[in-house]
Amino acid sequence: MTTDVRVLRQADWDEWYENLIRAFGGVAESSEERELWNALTEYDRSLGVWDGESCVGTAGAFSFRVTVPGGASVPAAGVTMVSVAATHRRRGVLTAMMRRQLDDVRARGESLAVLVASEPVIYGRFGYGIATLSVGAEIDTARVRLSVPAGTDDVRLRYAAPAEVLDACEAVYARLVPLRPGMLERRPGWERLMLLDPESERDGASPLQCVVAERDGEVVGYTRFRVKPGWGPAGHNGAVAMVDLEGLDPAVRAALWRFLFDIDLTSTLRTRGRPVDDAWQYMVSDIRRCQLRTKDSLHVRLVEVGAALEARAYQAPVDVVFEVEDSFCPWNEGRWRLTGDTKGAVCARTEDAPDLALTVRELGAAYLGGVSLASLAAAGRVRELRQGALTEASTAFTSTLAPWLPHGF
Repeated sequence: MTTDVRVLRQADWDEWYENLIRAFGGVAESSEERELWNALTEYDRSLGVWDGESCVGTAGAFSFRVTVPGGASVPAAGVTMVSVAATHRRRGVLTAMMRRQLDDVRARGESLAVLVASEPVIYGRFGYGIATLSVGAEIDTARVRLSVPAGTDDVRLRYAAPAEVLDACEAVYARLVPLRPGMLERRPGWERLMLLDPESERDGASPLQCVVAERDGEVVGYTRFRVKPGWGPAGHNGAVAMVDLEGLDPAVRAALWRFLFDIDLTSTLRTRGRPVDDAWQYMVSDIRRCQLRTKDSLHVRLVEVGAALEARAYQAPVDVVFEVEDSFCPWNEGRWRLTGDTKGAVCARTEDAPDLALTVRELGAAYLGGVSLASLAAAGRVRELRQGALTEASTAFTSTLAPWLPHGF
């Protein structure tokens, strides 16, 4: 059997996408979802593996910009739509696509590749580290109360059709992107993802609803959500499923959270994919009745170690030499001296003695400031070769706000 890895042609998209859908269980997506992903596909960044006339593997990438510590927006390849046909396991199909893709990312001058994994165990061997977590909750709003900051009552809330206020909501989102590592700039067309509302994802709940927060006539926050009615022997037990919520200051965010808590005929608020330091957790009366759960979110791969480490700033002065292992992208192998602070950094090859030894996977995990190098060392994944270097680097790599991926891709 011979396989051919090639750039996707528009004429082959339907077969390529059907192979992807089959690999993820074979349940057909709505025409709305299918049309959107077709429109967003970057054909010159999408790969297919073909066995004769049959597509047996898929992989793509989106051209993103991601916020890094210090507020810079860095070009990154958003790896997506990766699948291998069940008939072609253990034949090197995935490795061939990852090899071709990372070579292409490097050729484009992007120092980072990022992805959301369907199975987190897959991508570590290609150098991706889990860099962000997200938190979900199921909040008993019949028993849990919110303590809100001053000014919350001054925020005006109103219902609005999601499409009619999309531009205003996107303007709020854009103002927040530079403030938190991991957030993605939305390129033209990606705003449509925020309106995607297939009935298959509602689980019996309402169509997507939207409430905007206003101050002095300006939209300063929003939440999008669905409501699932429910009744039991004791009366109503409806649930609110929050899709997203953003606000420009604490009072705005509190007003929106309080609104979701207080929707009539509901007693549960479900959230998913929120930042691990989301402020509502410090406003509730009983965190135990919120049933928090965390999961991995954004996986980060440093494609060019020097350029990636130079692209971000550091919380404290740092001057360390990393001994980097990277068997899949051997151009990263060797020693790199990182010198930086809150204003920026320089990272260059060196022959100096190493201070810390690790693989590129650990650098990816720590890159956005959400995973501590010291924690990775405690797990045996980073070795300290100069006393004090681990504390110095761990402190420098931290982020004031936890990194967060606001939506999948």
